[in-house]
Amino acid sequence: MNPAVVLLAAGSGSRFGNSTNKVWLPLAGKSVICRTIENAHTAFPEAKLLLIINPDDEVMAREIISKEIPNIKIEITYGGDTRHASEYKALMFLKDEIESSAIDIVLIHDGARPLASPALYRKIAEVAASKGGAIPTTAINPNEIDMSYEKTIVRVQTPQGFRAKELLTAYINAERDDFTGTDTGACVEKYFPSMKATAVDAEVTNLKITYAQDLELAEKLLS
Repeated sequence: MNPAVVLLAAGSGSRFGNSTNKVWLPLAGKSVICRTIENAHTAFPEAKLLLIINPDDEVMAREIISKEIPNIKIEITYGGDTRHASEYKALMFLKDEIESSAIDIVLIHDGARPLASPALYRKIAEVAASKGGAIPTTAINPNEIDMSYEKTIVRVQTPQGFRAKELLTAYINAERDDFTGTDTGACVEKYFPSMKATAVDAEVTNLKITYAQDLELAEKLLS
């Protein structure tokens, strides 16, 4: 495999209740995003790492990364107004390497999920390479849903991984059609319906830092 890992960190801190994007907040001695980057790097020490940021955060981002993880090489580019737009921009940044097969698997991960283990990154990449796509999922407690619904319902996490050329083509077609998927898997499924992502057991601790209490829980999990 020749994977690339895209880390999405172009959002705002609106739901967290902070004027700063929560990925730049401290978590047990390091920023949330640097903990995310470390786990991705541990999973794939030689892989290309690409961080997607808001342009307003660039000076802060470079300062924090150079201070906290100076020995990890990561490239930075700007995201868009939505998650889908940020994914598209990331794939355009990687386009030449994908088309030349220098990158054959792309994992897209929320920068605000700092506890995803290196083992989960590797499992997603392995399944994506063999099946075309992989997403981590957890089953929803039956008490949480309307049991009259006939299909199995799961919660979806990241990283989500896909074969790079199909992923790139899907997002180019989505841009042409003005289509926005609910997540990476939805966009791929629209343009490659036969390449459904394979569900991989997710990690209970792979929480997303969305609200202040999530940061507190992550602190406890790390300790």
